[in-house]
Amino acid sequence: MFKLGSFLTVLFISLKSLANPACPVCMVTVGASLYLAEKSGLDKCVIGVWSGALLAIFGYFLLRWMNKKQWFFVGRNQIIMGLSIASIGLMYIPAMPGSIPYEPLIIGFLYIDSFLLSNIIGALTFIAGIHFYAWMKAKNGGHAHFPFEKVVVPVLLVGIVSTLFYFYPLCDCAVKNEANIELLEK
Repeated sequence: MFKLGSFLTVLFISLKSLANPACPVCMVTVGASLYLAEKSGLDKCVIGVWSGALLAIFGYFLLRWMNKKQWFFVGRNQIIMGLSIASIGLMYIPAMPGSIPYEPLIIGFLYIDSFLLSNIIGALTFIAGIHFYAWMKAKNGGHAHFPFEKVVVPVLLVGIVSTLFYFYPLCDCAVKNEANIELLEK
């Protein structure tokens, strides 16, 4: 553990840190939050929100890399972000190590796995946070209100959504599974 901490410290000291939603600081923040959520035994919906945000960050990393390479095509941003978020589907492939079972539930008007839905909501929340920051910056004459606002706003919004899911979970799986089985049998 000491070696990993030392490596990360040297890595971050040597890198130029910019306030960007896809910067290493933001990625480590979301990744560490995901790890802490999983280890503390939180509901899988809360964990899904953070993992969806992490997938959105990976999409932004890929878009920044493509900008440096000057790779532009029609619909590039939407396609890359869609593929990045859709990569959560790989977790449901039974032959993959560490796969999770797809257990769809009736949530509102959707028949979907609660972890998958929370991933999508987390990714969309992170993306909305980035757009909200851009709007706030434009309203402030093109300047941020405080340092690292570009990182704080999306992560704070994801934190608020995960808090809401903690207190008002998408599913109480034991109760809803019984109710869904009864509905499907009718």
